[in-house]
Amino acid sequence: MDLGLQGRVALVTGGGRDVGSAIAGSLAAEGATVAVNYNRSQAEANDVVAQIAAAGRRAKAYAGDITVLDAVHAMIDSIVQDFGRLDILVNNAGYVRRQPFAESRPEDWRRQIDVCLYGAIHCAHACLPHIAAGKHGRIISLAGDSSRIGEVGLALAAAARAGVIALMKSLAKELGRSAVTANAVALGLVETGHLDKAWLEANRDKITRLYPLRRLGTPQDVGPIVAFLASDAAAWITGQVLSVNGGFSMVG
Repeated sequence: MDLGLQGRVALVTGGGRDVGSAIAGSLAAEGATVAVNYNRSQAEANDVVAQIAAAGRRAKAYAGDITVLDAVHAMIDSIVQDFGRLDILVNNAGYVRRQPFAESRPEDWRRQIDVCLYGAIHCAHACLPHIAAGKHGRIISLAGDSSRIGEVGLALAAAARAGVIALMKSLAKELGRSAVTANAVALGLVETGHLDKAWLEANRDKITRLYPLRRLGTPQDVGPIVAFLASDAAAWITGQVLSVNGGFSMVG
């Protein structure tokens, strides 16, 4: 597949691990230069950069806590200084703690909302002047099916990412005249290193029966979809929520 991302520069938040690394790899494979953001996973981010470089593409790792607006601005300034532009933002970074809402405490709420919602707001706001300067601007935010249909134990993350979906729809309306698109990708359960392995194995059969395709997702199911939304092939898609979920939910 040639999606024509040569010459474009993309930022992937939380790009050093799991879904983020798959997205970074897919964008690079289509020709984009990739800024791989990390907060604590420096070694993993450097590995992603090395893999992209080994394939003959350009990438660089950038530290930045997306919950801190000044840190986001500093990161964006560095990316633009290094590569001269920024065309694509992928809000992938997230923090989810599965627990009953009645047992949660304010510190649990704050971290999930800060990373999942404020992180996306900070990055979109800081990136916007650069993304809107060209004619190929793309903002793509990852969410979960819980943000649309709810899920036991995920009330806070679901609420935060429902806000992200609303942000994408609103930005799609605001930025359309600048040829900037804004979309969300809603995921089912993707098997990553973040999942509690003991919980997953104890519940795998029950969980997979909820999916018509009878399997959980993988990061490789997600990366090519994000690359498509970042491309000119998706230039007339904006304000949408694209389900990548194995059929878990079928929201019209």
